[in-house]
Amino acid sequence: MKLGSSDPRRVPLVFITLSVVAAAAVTELAMGRVPWCTCGSVKLWHGVVQSAENSQHISDWYTFSHVIHGILFYAVLALTARTIPWQHRFITAVILESTWEVFENTPFVINRYRAATISLDYYGDSVVNSMCDIGAMMVGFWLAGRVPWWISLVLVVVMELGVGYAIRDNLTLNILMLVHPSAAIRRWQTAI
Repeated sequence: MKLGSSDPRRVPLVFITLSVVAAAAVTELAMGRVPWCTCGSVKLWHGVVQSAENSQHISDWYTFSHVIHGILFYAVLALTARTIPWQHRFITAVILESTWEVFENTPFVINRYRAATISLDYYGDSVVNSMCDIGAMMVGFWLAGRVPWWISLVLVVVMELGVGYAIRDNLTLNILMLVHPSAAIRRWQTAI
């Protein structure tokens, strides 16, 4: 069935999803986040992690982490809320990711990233980047719902290893360094 058809379950899903994402965008703007990169352009990809433009454009190395968020949300919700319709699980994932994006752009988390991780020049995401991160999570959630579980697992491992190799950071290291910083990991990350 195509989106926009007469199926009454589809319209609310799209409406609720867009409302949650719009609320996150409005909240971030109210918090003083910049709408897009102050460099004056919006790039499809920005691959330089140690730059003022990181997390300011449509996608970057951390976009892979948000795809993984979607895969993980799908897995956790499939295991813990199996009887709940997938549309409700999807909305739950969108709410969780949107909440994270807003929280990630608070001074508390920005300062934590700058103190504990290799993101010394991190000043928060642009609203464009945050909304695209939510979109990347949606892609991961959608993908996890359409492929066998082992393919999702392989994708997570490949993304984590690939990003880890490329920039010496990934979702696992990011969480570890935020929760329990390690001087040895930080030295390894900065020895580029």
